[in-house]
Amino acid sequence: MFTRYNGNIIARQRPGSLIMYIDMNSYFASCEQQLREELRHKPIGVCPYPGPNAVVIAASKEAKKAGIRTGMQVSECKALCPGFVMVPTRPVAYRRIHVKIMNILLSYCSDVIPKSIDEAVVDLTHYAYIHKDVIALAKKIKKDIAEQIGSYVTCSIGIAANVFLAKLATELQKPDGLIYLTPENLDAYLAHMQLTDLPGIARANERRLHRAGITTPLQMRSASEALLRKAFGGVTGNYWYYRLHFGEVDLYTWEYKRMSAMRSLSAATRSSRDALMSMLVSLCTRLEQRMVKQDVFCREIYFFASYYNDAPWKTSVKPGQPLQDALEMIRYIELRMAEAEKQFPCKKILRKNMMAMGVVIGDFINAAHLQYNLFDNRMQKDKLRKVMYTIKDRYGKNSVRKASETIQAGQMKDAIGFGSVKDLYESDVGSGFNAFLLEDDPEMANPTEGF
Repeated sequence: MFTRYNGNIIARQRPGSLIMYIDMNSYFASCEQQLREELRHKPIGVCPYPGPNAVVIAASKEAKKAGIRTGMQVSECKALCPGFVMVPTRPVAYRRIHVKIMNILLSYCSDVIPKSIDEAVVDLTHYAYIHKDVIALAKKIKKDIAEQIGSYVTCSIGIAANVFLAKLATELQKPDGLIYLTPENLDAYLAHMQLTDLPGIARANERRLHRAGITTPLQMRSASEALLRKAFGGVTGNYWYYRLHFGEVDLYTWEYKRMSAMRSLSAATRSSRDALMSMLVSLCTRLEQRMVKQDVFCREIYFFASYYNDAPWKTSVKPGQPLQDALEMIRYIELRMAEAEKQFPCKKILRKNMMAMGVVIGDFINAAHLQYNLFDNRMQKDKLRKVMYTIKDRYGKNSVRKASETIQAGQMKDAIGFGSVKDLYESDVGSGFNAFLLEDDPEMANPTEGF
């Protein structure tokens, strides 16, 4: 049964619904400690590249106890904790362990949704007669992870009637937690929390709630749907009402709205324009691969660059035709760079104090709906691109390469974040994994072994 507001579906009421949320603890760091014995029991931080200016993207449990947090620079971490160990990221290793975790979950339930590389939702609604003791099931999953992957890779498991409350339950006990939230115990947990302890409530939302006279999560749960709608200024308030009253608004589809590829830059990457261009090629090539896999074309391109001791620069482009090719994306971005540099000749966009760059694409159209000009050769190019990736899938991603991928190829190192892992799956979870993203690149440092 669905709940509507002014004709719009805003929540799904599912009698007997049961959600299990799996949140891996300090995931990248735990993977490294499991794979490398010398890192165990040490304060480590996983970084996108080696160097004092690198930023920690994941900290081990030991590092967190020493006060190290995500986003700190390596130099800060070492000043705070002299025994801190910086570890370069190994995306393929984390993806492979993610696959193992997903296979464990799928062995108990086919309704599994990966929310990110380190989080997953298990919808047990239709498994009530198979798994009658959900707490026992959670303990089995923890045991399977310890036996099949290793004892250093742990997770917090939350159980509730909707995705939001199940995720909230994982935040209540870390690491290695297990909490079941019910209508009978939810208020007791909320009574000891701040508004910003709720996933999705940051300072801006906290201020909105304060203006409405709501200062605690318990008051928020007790508030009427109308008051929450007024506080949030729209349908978002309805969402929050249903989340806190066990309605479902957070199970989502696999449809893309945007794709992004961004990277913090090492000193070596910032050392020359060629190296920076190679990084831009890397980012656009990653987006090309993702679009080919999803069989879509983009109609919007965004590029941004941030700098040390300088203002950021960004631009957006709407190409004349939907595109998928990395070099076409780069040409549009370069054109905008040239226009900006013409206005300010002394300020090159690609320069040595660049801290990070990123490319975001959106406004997708499915390839099946693409219309070609009768005299346009883009159809042949698009078919050739698809064939190229089919060859890569079958014989390895380096079996065929564009010339652009061979310019300073070391800059083509993979990257991974905590966002969506939709690209890791061929179409949905049940149809298999994308082998392209599970293949080691021989040019990458620290190749994974033992898988």
